[in-house]
Amino acid sequence: MSNVSMVKYDDLIGKNSEGVTINLNVTPDAKKNVFPCGYDEWRKTIHMKVCSPAKNNKANLEVLKTVADFFDRSIKDVFIISGEKNKEKKILIKKISTGDVICKLQESLNGL
Repeated sequence: MSNVSMVKYDDLIGKNSEGVTINLNVTPDAKKNVFPCGYDEWRKTIHMKVCSPAKNNKANLEVLKTVADFFDRSIKDVFIISGEKNKEKKILIKKISTGDVICKLQESLNGL
């Protein structure tokens, strides 16, 4: 994983007509939920860990809930728009600005 100060947010965050998209690399079956837990400069993704297994959509639901909680949004405002069956996912967060997403990620990632 890369030095967080070198994160190029424009590589992993996109603007959507409904909100902001973020590229994630998700590790299921972790000991605890951690978001964000790093930046992968090669994949241009934010790394996260979830406790749930990647079966019966459990990990995906935990991804949505964890991201919604992190950004203080309702789970109804967070969607997986690609990668439902992969570790690499693109999610959409509605009703939030790009600046708010970047600020929140920077605050959290700088502590790593």
